[in-house]
Amino acid sequence: MSYRTVVIKNRCKLKYHNNYLVVRGENLNRIHIDEIGLLLIDSTQVVITTMLINELIKKKVKIVFCDEKRNPSGELIPLYGSYNNSKKINIQINWSKDVKKTLWQLIVQRKILTQAKLLEKMGCPEYTMLMEYAKDVKKSDVSNREGHAAKVYFNALFPEKFKRFNNDNINGALNYGYSILASYINKEIVSLGYLTQLGINHRNEFNNFNLTYDLIEPFRTFVDGFVIDNVDRDLSSDYKMELVNLLNKKVKIKNQEHFLSNAITIYITSVFAYLENHGKSKIQFVDLNE
Repeated sequence: MSYRTVVIKNRCKLKYHNNYLVVRGENLNRIHIDEIGLLLIDSTQVVITTMLINELIKKKVKIVFCDEKRNPSGELIPLYGSYNNSKKINIQINWSKDVKKTLWQLIVQRKILTQAKLLEKMGCPEYTMLMEYAKDVKKSDVSNREGHAAKVYFNALFPEKFKRFNNDNINGALNYGYSILASYINKEIVSLGYLTQLGINHRNEFNNFNLTYDLIEPFRTFVDGFVIDNVDRDLSSDYKMELVNLLNKKVKIKNQEHFLSNAITIYITSVFAYLENHGKSKIQFVDLNE
């Protein structure tokens, strides 16, 4: 099933009425809540009622708020995402350390392979080096193939003067796209009853989304590829909308075509099955040819 990403960009009031999100601004619009997967409030001039917030939380709709620069600054996460949260959290705390090490190996391998595929698509010969790095990933990525691959990847893909985490349009677009993916992954983790704070590899005590940033890795290249295709654009409102709309990109997973948002759900569900079945089930990744 596909869920809509609703972006509110102009001054208005958002309220709830009979299972509808009602947008009261220059025009009056109504959207059935069951159709919404993510609500992005891209303006600080929006008023939202607590009744609507509560109903959106009940339906597991992710709500993301943007700051005065229209960059994502926060999100709402339900306290209880599943009927058996306590059971799921206890299971999460006791996930096998060895299985987690192997899982991180698989995730890093797939991340590097997706980076290699993008470099190959862009005509960058460095993709062969990344293919070799992917083969060398060990459990827990103890030799840091991920870091070595990232250096080669960003140097090859982006302009010569580009540096990750600088304050520029390219980094702004990357960060915006990644934050949209992260918000959707947060939604899926919580809806299945797990904690975003308890990661597989990330363990930063100040990061509330350690697990999210473990699971996001194989999907980053969807943002990277789009940004490199639009490398000379300013980070306008339209550009941001196109980044949000990446969730509606068609991809192939489990030999079937799905929206990227649905593919994320399939992938995350398979990751938790892998962890709970002690590594005996298959992780479903998006087809490498996407």
